[in-house]
Amino acid sequence: MIVDLTTNGWDYEAIFAALERVPAVPVLGYTTHALARTTQPLHARCRRVVTKEALTQELPELLQRGLAA
Repeated sequence: MIVDLTTNGWDYEAIFAALERVPAVPVLGYTTHALARTTQPLHARCRRVVTKEALTQELPELLQRGLAA
């Protein structure tokens, strides 16, 4: 699951609670450099967090190999 951690108005508690009920689904969160501190509390609930720039650069590899990297 890919989750944008920068969207205002989303109920992240509900989103992550639902995702945590399906532990086989790894979560890739993405944020911006500017909002990295603001989104920090959500990072622990993701298997991996990247910036939007890194996401666009790494997405083909992430989709092919998964989040193990």
